Amino acid sequence: MRKADLINKISEKTGIPKVDVLVTLETMFKEVKSSLAMGENLYIRGFGSFIIKKRAAKIGRNIKRNTSVSIPEHFIPAFKPSKEFIHDVKTSPNIKEAPEVKEDNED
Repeated sequence: MRKADLINKISEKTGIPKVDVLVTLETMFKEVKSSLAMGENLYIRGFGSFIIKKRAAKIGRNIKRNTSVSIPEHFIPAFKPSKEFIHDVKTSPNIKEAPEVKEDNED
């Protein structure tokens, strides 16, 4: 499902115009990003938590040049689903096998 599909579903179920749903979703995404950027975790009861994880400094390898690269300590955003969320997914009769995950290697 893409963002456009989500907007269509929410609009159909609530009767709210698609433009208003789009503005609401975009505002939510911006607030989650700004909250995490300020170092604040965001907790949504029954859904999950948007948290910041600390990655320790480490030594990486540049395989092409056969050199060591120092990677400094940094923070990354993460999502931790609630127990309810996990239970609902685990017990869903609609899931037959794991969906294909497309990995984006943007790092």
